[in-house]
Amino acid sequence: MIINTNTGSANAARILAESTSALQKSLKRLSTGSRIASIADDAGGSAVASKFSAQVTRLNASRANVGNMISFSQTQDGYMEKVAGALERMSELAMLATDETKSDTDRGLYEKEFDELQDFITDISGKTFNGTTLFSSTSLSVAVGTAQNGTASKIEIKGANLNGNAFTMLAGASSTVGINTAAKAASALTSIQTAISQLASDRAQVGANLSRLETERNTISILRDNLSAARSRITDVDVAEESANFARQQILVQSGTAMLAQANVIPQSALRLIG
Repeated sequence: MIINTNTGSANAARILAESTSALQKSLKRLSTGSRIASIADDAGGSAVASKFSAQVTRLNASRANVGNMISFSQTQDGYMEKVAGALERMSELAMLATDETKSDTDRGLYEKEFDELQDFITDISGKTFNGTTLFSSTSLSVAVGTAQNGTASKIEIKGANLNGNAFTMLAGASSTVGINTAAKAASALTSIQTAISQLASDRAQVGANLSRLETERNTISILRDNLSAARSRITDVDVAEESANFARQQILVQSGTAMLAQANVIPQSALRLIG
């Protein structure tokens, strides 16, 4: 019987410390919802999850970029719809002005509205979206992700130009297109039909741009969700499994505490021999 060294107590204390540490770790996992309470728990998994998190953040930014470009294209189409209405009315006015039963004075009355519609188209062609010209032949690029070499992956969105030849000939006060004579009205009809054809082509391009952008946004959302799920499998705790582990560690701590108390009592038996 030994008094100076209580091996049983030392072993019970060590096991209790281990159980207490495991209980604290389980408590931290349940309170934070994270399976990795410490980087030591899964060093490799933590590194992979960190990469996933960065990629998900970039995808969220890319989705915002695409959303802004969708708004840009929708604004384009909204204005172009109004231009289409103006051109339709201008073609109607030009057709009315070709009527031989009308005098040039009558045609001059039609031209007042015709001129206002020309000014309207000129005004629309200069509109901007957050400082970016809406109607230009220049394509715009949108960052939608990261390429294999680490550079931004981009898509090109083709422009819609209301400042091209088909429209500039109808532009405002500087335009030579008018309907104050029958001959001018007949010529104006040709110019307006050319502008209507060009506008139809531009609107088709804007529609194609929107379709591509919507598809790209959906693709980004799918990739983001899958990456988030992969990250979750690495970092998020399984609450059901961890709850069972937590209950186990609680029992071990309680039983370890009780056994440590018993181990500390054993050397007292030596007093009976001494007494």
